[in-house]
Amino acid sequence: MKPKYEDSRLYRVRHSAAHVMAQAVLEMFPTGKVAIGPPIEDGFYYDFDLPRTLSPDDLAVIERRMREIIVGDHPFVRREVSAEAARQVFAGQPYKLQLIDGLVSGGLTEDGEAPAAASPGAGGVVITTYRHDTFEDLCRGPHVERTGQINPDAIKLLKVAGAYWRGDERNPMLQRIYGTAWETAEELEAYLARMAEAEKRDHRRLGAQLDLFSIEPDQLGGGLILWHPKGGLIRHIAEAFCKEEHLANGYDLVYSPHIGKSTLWETSGHLGFYRENMYSPMDIDGQAYYLKPMNCPFHIMIYKSSLRSYRDLPLRYAEWGTVYRYERGGVLHGLLRVRGFTQDDAHHFCRPDQMPDEIDFVLNFCLHILRSFGFTDFNAYLSTRPGEGKAVGDPAQWQAAEAALDASLKRSGVPYDIDEGGGAFYGPKIDLKVRDAIGREWQLSTIQFDFNESERFDLTYIGEDGQPHRPYMVHRALLGSMERFFGVLIEHFGGAFPVWLAPVQATLIPIADRHVEYARQVAARLKGARLRASVDDSTDRMGNKIRKAQEQKIPYMLVVGDKEVQAGAVAVRLRNNQDLGPRPVEEVIAMIQDAVAGRRNV
Repeated sequence: MKPKYEDSRLYRVRHSAAHVMAQAVLEMFPTGKVAIGPPIEDGFYYDFDLPRTLSPDDLAVIERRMREIIVGDHPFVRREVSAEAARQVFAGQPYKLQLIDGLVSGGLTEDGEAPAAASPGAGGVVITTYRHDTFEDLCRGPHVERTGQINPDAIKLLKVAGAYWRGDERNPMLQRIYGTAWETAEELEAYLARMAEAEKRDHRRLGAQLDLFSIEPDQLGGGLILWHPKGGLIRHIAEAFCKEEHLANGYDLVYSPHIGKSTLWETSGHLGFYRENMYSPMDIDGQAYYLKPMNCPFHIMIYKSSLRSYRDLPLRYAEWGTVYRYERGGVLHGLLRVRGFTQDDAHHFCRPDQMPDEIDFVLNFCLHILRSFGFTDFNAYLSTRPGEGKAVGDPAQWQAAEAALDASLKRSGVPYDIDEGGGAFYGPKIDLKVRDAIGREWQLSTIQFDFNESERFDLTYIGEDGQPHRPYMVHRALLGSMERFFGVLIEHFGGAFPVWLAPVQATLIPIADRHVEYARQVAARLKGARLRASVDDSTDRMGNKIRKAQEQKIPYMLVVGDKEVQAGAVAVRLRNNQDLGPRPVEEVIAMIQDAVAGRRNV
């Protein structure tokens, strides 16, 4: 297994760079208030309450001061102080005082993050801080030994964004400064190039450019997606393919309502464990109903609708079910974080002896579908049983389930890490991540054991011995949600979808008005061959028509002029500017059909 990021030197460098940045900011704004500032993937951030809004010019000044502090080679000094001493150190820093109160009351802040180590001592709670030069902060570390161990040529402040204190819109809005730090200037340059490419691929920008979807927070509401015809067509094609693959692999497709009585959610435990992410209830005939945040209880009710025999198992129920979850406004992000979305959900009910084969099946099925969409680079995380008192189910069941998940991952050949104690209270899981075209990792598929719902809903099957037995239940989200997956897909391909998914696979470009009728005839032949074709019969020049088609990421541009009309052909250009020259129409149809069948890109 690869070492965890938190244990790496780069993590310590970024953590230390964050503290250096905070010092530079407070020197610029002596009355400023500082919140939290952790390392994150590829960088770090810090939240500040400042007397004015920061500008890009301010970031340049802060960055220059950071380099001066780094060159000063100040040691990072760890201290252990009492809660009272910590309050004195951070007097006048209200956010730090709140964090100290959280550490004293429970060792954690309200949002579950511990910014410092807190442990019981003879005089009460002992809190750790780190200090360098003039700056000190609540911190559990780790850091490099001295600021001089940060490469001043490998740091960069990236942007300023708004962030609510503790992620709660009822709290003050802070300014969050994002930065990055690397070991070498070359690594920084490569990272900035990747970020520039990521900006070009931003699904929100491409969604508007390609007319795929929109979001109307003012009139419709934040986090709710409007799928436009082209985006809707891609979604339909993707869902149709997935559904056919599910049916061919032993799944039954089911459908369930969008709402359910409160008693259903009480039995499932959602009202106890998940209420803050559910919308307020509706009163219907004097009964409280909730929009569903998950599909699980409905699939369980389908299972319970009949007496099940050991011969019936495994049962695999799959649904493209739309669910609704309350996400705070500050975390909504295009298609990637929404409030209403459609999950490609499945639930497997199996006998204990079927568990290893069932896990093999579902993992390999996930890999097959993801590969079909063009993903080839995978990594997985196996999350195991939480600590004592934090998990339900027989420990022997957990051991068997974890062993089955571990063995299945080994057989799959997918590299994976163990997240010790990271499982949910109701079972261990596999999180399957994909790496996109520019190296970013996205978590898509989840395979989750559940020892809880079978008990809560008293699920049984009749065994060979004629007695009732408890089935194992496995939750499985493959693409995750259609919204988020579509966002990932847009960014992975930069909007240039493989031919089988492209909403328009070929566009006919007549050079002059006299060629329009022939172009329409060729388009009709393509459509007759079940291909998606259009005709650009605008008055634009040919060069402009080609540029428009390239901007729309259309795979094939079929140019027709006098020579093509006479030969019964089209001149083929690909969206990557490759010119294939004149080809007979039937040959072009076969070429496109072959690309569709092979799910290839051009």
